Parts: sequence; structure tokens; C-alpha cells
Amino acid sequence: MSEIAAARIRDVEARPIDRTGERKAKARTAMLHGPIIPTLAKLALPTIGVMVVQTMVGVAETYYLGFLGTDALAGVALVFPIFMLMTTMSNGGLGGGVASAVARAIGAGRQRDADALVFHSVVLAIIAGAIFTVGVLWAGPALYHALGGRGEALIAATRYSSWLFAAAIAVWIVNLLASALRGSGNVKVPALVTLVGAIVLIPSSPALIFGFGPIPRLGIAGAGIAFGLYYTGAMLVLLRYMRSGRSGLTLGVAQLERRLFADILKVGLPTAINAVQTNLCVILVTGAVGLFGTAALAGYGIASRLDYVMIPILFGLSSAVLTMVGVNIGAGKGGRARHIAWISALIGIGITGTIGLVAALAPSLWLGLFTDDPSVLAPGATYLRVVGLVYGLFGFGFVVSFAGQGAGTVLWPSVAVTARLIVAAGLGWAAVKILHGEMAMLSAIVALSLVVYATIASLVMLTPSAWRPRMA
Repeated sequence: MSEIAAARIRDVEARPIDRTGERKAKARTAMLHGPIIPTLAKLALPTIGVMVVQTMVGVAETYYLGFLGTDALAGVALVFPIFMLMTTMSNGGLGGGVASAVARAIGAGRQRDADALVFHSVVLAIIAGAIFTVGVLWAGPALYHALGGRGEALIAATRYSSWLFAAAIAVWIVNLLASALRGSGNVKVPALVTLVGAIVLIPSSPALIFGFGPIPRLGIAGAGIAFGLYYTGAMLVLLRYMRSGRSGLTLGVAQLERRLFADILKVGLPTAINAVQTNLCVILVTGAVGLFGTAALAGYGIASRLDYVMIPILFGLSSAVLTMVGVNIGAGKGGRARHIAWISALIGIGITGTIGLVAALAPSLWLGLFTDDPSVLAPGATYLRVVGLVYGLFGFGFVVSFAGQGAGTVLWPSVAVTARLIVAAGLGWAAVKILHGEMAMLSAIVALSLVVYATIASLVMLTPSAWRPRMA
């Protein structure tokens, strides 16, 4: 009887592992042989839906902070590019490298490497998060001052960023673990964690900003504290989940190997540099707008935040593209990988082009959510009327760049980001400082930079060597 009971116990214990293996095999087969658009939608929609919710929480936070006045909005506008630098580096930068490495390992049947890559990702997350925390605490006030922050706006920016970046290590761990899961085709758990976090942040952020019951009024610091509490909780949940082995990837202590770090960094490092350049572009354009005054800075901050509303949509789509392309490249199916990339890029144009056109035709639909101050609305409307017209090209470039990451090729996307920086920031500063241009001229230069970005990024689609199968 004891042997029969033991056999039954072993059988029960094995079933979840078998089901996990079956799910992994089914997902891999769909990515390699299934219809492209339905498979892409299945992978993308959970991430898109929940990240849109998360972004709406950020929009709601801006709405709450608007009640604290123009100085608070200007302070958030100063911090926002640095925050987005960390977010894009951890999600689309090193996170893209993690997802690409995991996807290619799974496509090639290297499950042991895929598991070990998770531990390597946590090590990288701790290092990068610590750099952000120390760097912002040390250099943040000087940077915000250089970008035009003065008086109460500078105080608000410093207070907000100190709390926001105190949780940087947790942010990096969450985003790199979520990237590893998406690279394996597991999109539901990262989406669920984000959704629960959004539900928690919606009431906790205003409670901490304005005070509620025994909770004191913390002002702009309360928004940063709420953010840190969410990411700390999300980090603990994901670490426990991935230790359990139920995710399809297992987090455990693994021997650190140079080849696995290289597999992540050969895609992640250039892409992280791209993220630095992208956000440096935003920072420098923010600095140029700051020369027009606090009201213009607040208006630009609100208007340009629409850029980041589109990023979660594009990120959800592009993460699915990266995973499907990476798995197909790993399995030796380069032609299918490129076909997936083309279809996805056209979808990206359709989504972002529609949003941009609506914003260009009716900017008040967006700007009016945050303020009714005419001095703030005018520069924001000018920006949206011009830049909104080319948002579709931004979407195209974004998607094909992620497709290149999945294929392990980042040259042309990297050149595209550099060119965008040169045009938007370089010409933008020249237009304001030398030619004494106004907001309309600066907005036109930002729009031109997106045209250049999309044109150069598209070259990855036309490069045959980018789509040759690479099994390692």
C-alpha cells in the first residue's frame, strides 16, 4: 500500500510539471506554425490591455497632482524623462535583451540556458537599479535645475524623484523578470501583476498625496511613495512565482557565465543605449521648452505625456513581436520571422497614427483633462497639432526596432535613435537659442526627427543578414 500511495503522490506532483510542459510546447508550436495575427493578438493583448491601465494610473496621478498647482506639474515634467529613461531601459532596453535571449534559447530547445538567464537577469537588475538610485539622489537636483527648474518647481521635482527612485532596484527586478516571462510566451502573469498594482495605486496614490483618515497629507512625495510600495510588492510576488517553477521558467541560483551575460547584453546593451538616447532627446527638448517659461514647460509636459500613453500599446505589441521573431529565428525560420515583423509594423502604424490624428485635430480632448490654464494649454496644443500628425511613423519605427531585437540585430534601430537625437535635440536647441524660434518651430523639428527615425529603422527590414537563422 505504501508503494502504491507513493506512486500516486509522485504522479500528482508530476502533473503540474507536465501541464506546464504541455503549455510551453503548445505556445512554441503556435509561434512557429500558427496563424500570425491570432497568435500575435493572443500574446500582445494581455500586455497591451494591462499596460494601458497602468498608464492611465499615471495619467490619473498627473490629474491628482494638477490640484497641487502649476509648480507641481512642472516638477513632474522635469522628473518624467528620467523616470521614463529607467522604464524604457528596464523594459525595452536590457529587458529586450533578456526577452530576446530567453526566446532564442527556447526556440532552440535550450531550456537550461533559459532558466539560467533568469538569475543573470536578477543580477543585472540589482546593479542597474542601484546605479539609478544613487545617481538620482546625487545628481538629480542639479539636473532639474539645468533643465529649467526654479523655486517651488525645483523643490517639487527633487522631493518627487527622491521617493520615486528609492524603489529603482524593485522596478528593475520586476521589469526584467516580466521580460523573461514574455520572452518565454508567458504574458498573463506579468499582465496580472501589473493589473493588480494598478488597482492598488488608484486609491493609494491620492490617499498619500492628499491624506486620508490616519494617513497624513504628503503632497507630491505621496505619489512617489505609492509607486515604491507597488513595485516592492510586485517584486516579491514575481520572485516567489518564478521560484516555484510554475512559470515555465525557474529562478534559482546559477553559476554566472560570461556567454549568458553576453547573450543578454549583445541585444540589451545597444538597446539600452538607444533608450538613453531616446530619453536624452526628451530631456534636451524639455530643456529647450524650459527656456519659454514654467507655463510652457507644464504644457509641453502634459502634451508629450501622450507619447507615453502610446508606448504601452506599442510595447505590448512589440513584446509579442520580439518573442515570436526570437523563437522563429532560434528555430531556423528567418522568413517567417520577417513576415511577422512586417505585419506587426503595419498594425503599429494603424494604432498610433489614429491616436495622433485625433490629438492633432482636437488637442483639448487630452490637454483639458489636466488643466484649464490658457497659458499652459496654448503650448501643449501647438505641440500636439504638429507632432500628432506623424505619430504613426513613431509606431512603425518602434515595432520594427523590437523585431530587430528579436532577431538579434540592432544596428539600424540604433542608428535611427541617434539620428532622432541629433535632429530633435540638436536642431531644436539651435532653433530656440540661435534662431529664437517659438513652440511651433520646435514642434516641427520634433516631428521631422520622427520621420528620420522611422526611415532609418525601416532598413532593418530590408537587410537580408538580419533574418538569417542564428541558433545560439
